[in-house]
Amino acid sequence: MPIRVSLDRILIDRRMSLTELADRVGVTIANLSILKTGKARAVRFSTLAALCRELDCQPGDLLVYEAGPAEEPEEEE
Repeated sequence: MPIRVSLDRILIDRRMSLTELADRVGVTIANLSILKTGKARAVRFSTLAALCRELDCQPGDLLVYEAGPAEEPEEEE
């Protein structure tokens, strides 16, 4: 996936734990962990807005596009 989530770096910069952020945002630790490890396939704008509010950042601070080899479309069966 060419979109990388920089949540771990921002948490370190803010000296905040994943547990504390989960409590503040109202999202489970498991869901934040999925987002943090880059395994998320989607994120709600309301969640992104809450993360930005609590981390005092912009969406572009959390999400980074990294160009790489062109992704091949999935084949239909």
